[in-house]
Amino acid sequence: MSRLALATVHLGALRANLQRIRVLAAGSKVMAVVKADGYGHGLERVARALAVADAYGVASIADGQRLRAAGHRQRIVVLSGIDAAGDLPEVRRLRLDVVVHHRAQIDLIAADADPRPLRVWLKIDTGMHRLGLPVAQVAAAVARLRALPNVDPALIWMSHFASSDAADPGPTETQLALFNALPSAPNYERTIANSAAIVAQSASRLDWVRAGGLLYGMAVVDGRTGSDFGFHPAMSLSSKLISIQRVSRGQAVGYGGTWCCPEDMDVGVVAIGYGDGYPRSVPSGTPVLIAGRPAPIIGRVSMDLLTVDLRQHAAAVIGAPVLLWGPALPVEKIAAAAGSISYELACGVTRRVMVAEDDQPVAADPEFAKPKFAKPVAAN
Repeated sequence: MSRLALATVHLGALRANLQRIRVLAAGSKVMAVVKADGYGHGLERVARALAVADAYGVASIADGQRLRAAGHRQRIVVLSGIDAAGDLPEVRRLRLDVVVHHRAQIDLIAADADPRPLRVWLKIDTGMHRLGLPVAQVAAAVARLRALPNVDPALIWMSHFASSDAADPGPTETQLALFNALPSAPNYERTIANSAAIVAQSASRLDWVRAGGLLYGMAVVDGRTGSDFGFHPAMSLSSKLISIQRVSRGQAVGYGGTWCCPEDMDVGVVAIGYGDGYPRSVPSGTPVLIAGRPAPIIGRVSMDLLTVDLRQHAAAVIGAPVLLWGPALPVEKIAAAAGSISYELACGVTRRVMVAEDDQPVAADPEFAKPKFAKPVAAN
């Protein structure tokens, strides 16, 4: 029999979240970022739900292969670009766009004899200091790319915010001003807004926006949930009670005996653990929902199991449903308890967890009919 751990992907939530982004970023094209196997939700599944996106953003050519094999014909952008000359034939075969973030990548394209033009997104470092050409190298890079017959002249300029989710808008304003100060050309589109900036920085919503966590209903601002901004969680992680043990006062529960029973009490055992992707680092007191009502985890999470306090669940029975995170229990709260972020938890769900799809439509919340959470910053 299969394990009871189940990840349910809410396709209606994905579609509603994309529509919400289109409301917030009206006039911008939307790149749906589906790297890391669709943030742990399943690449092909997510792409199917987001089939009206203007482009997909992926981390590798292999992801592009999977999307083309599934029949998707949108632009697919390889966000880290090419690594070797041997990548270029496959990029062209699959009709992938590539990000160029280093002069060495331009060297590879220049040395390629295939005349078919590549669509290039030129990544510029405005303050993230991870990938991207320094501003001082941009003019020379553009001149060189425009001189290459195998590069589409309609370059797209891109950059990435380092702190758009922070309370202090200063660094983001500085990056945006630097990006906007770069010399433009009529056929150059531009993109800098990631998920956090889509919500909070209206001036950064340029020709394209790149949506990642927002599509999955996850937090993009510390201390908030995706639901706070009108987005819907796209995953529920659940299991069931498989045992109820009566444990005496003073007895320890779980590995290391880190939690002791303050009285004679019932302890429930749930069929999920860090082997399924539930974080081992959560402390006692982290909530789960049993039949829709909170119960605290007690003791350490183990590989296959975790234990919960059933003192407020006298009617609990073996087989009762347990929600680890989902619409009724935001993943952000579990991530905060684990000292992590919601992205890591969703991406960390392991292959032994069964997956189901929920294709029920999600109704728009009238409270979020307008992008009232947007906070403009200076464009220059």
